[in-house]
Amino acid sequence: MKKIMRVAIIILTLAALLISVSACQRRAAAGSGGFTVEEGVLVMVTNAEFPPYEFWDGGRIVGIDAEIADAIANKLGLRLRIDDIDFNAILPAVTSGRADMGMAGMTVTEERKQSVNFSTSYATGVQVIIVRDGSPITNADDLSAEGANFNIGVQEATTGDLYTTWDLEDEGLATIHRFRRGADAVQALVTGRVDCVVIDNEPAKAFVAMNRGLRILDTEFAVENYAIAFALENTALRDAVDGALRDLIADGTVQRIIDKYIKVD
Repeated sequence: MKKIMRVAIIILTLAALLISVSACQRRAAAGSGGFTVEEGVLVMVTNAEFPPYEFWDGGRIVGIDAEIADAIANKLGLRLRIDDIDFNAILPAVTSGRADMGMAGMTVTEERKQSVNFSTSYATGVQVIIVRDGSPITNADDLSAEGANFNIGVQEATTGDLYTTWDLEDEGLATIHRFRRGADAVQALVTGRVDCVVIDNEPAKAFVAMNRGLRILDTEFAVENYAIAFALENTALRDAVDGALRDLIADGTVQRIIDKYIKVD
């Protein structure tokens, strides 16, 4: 009986070893872009609090990024899965291999390029300033005026957070209040906890439409390019997705998707 048990243990150990080796080979292949995290599935992480790029509509995530990602997946013969997580968890999910790519109206910055690769840019974003009616803040220069020290609301880890930190807080010119969601930052503005909110123009329009007494200043805080983020070592997947994205840009699909959600005044 003991001999049988020893043989069984050896067999189980060998089986576990084979599974482990297979998993390691799969991870190694994934590192070179040979596999997605889940076979046959393109796993995208986003933060669905950023209309019109990604937001919940009933029980599903829709928006510009969701539709572009779905078109890319179809072009590559894959099924798209979108996971909704906190914005500041997107890059860690990509770099750790828990997701294939991050797509969340994400701006290409030199800091982010230290940890991830980016695709071709597919859209341009503008950071704007939301204020209450009657605010003394009339343009972007007012935020850096000597002695101003305004309280500024941002969504944490976004470029609104990065730019205001670098340009204002680090220089001792303002106090930055970071919120998990853009909607929370806007609510803080409504209740007077902050003097303004710096956020992307398109969600800014949606937030202002939902909250009376707010307006967007006719001034740009920053202009940025949006792209898809990939793990640095996953170059083959990045190249495959980028090739599909370039085709979709060239044939007008990307612009049609953007035009569906963003109406030019």
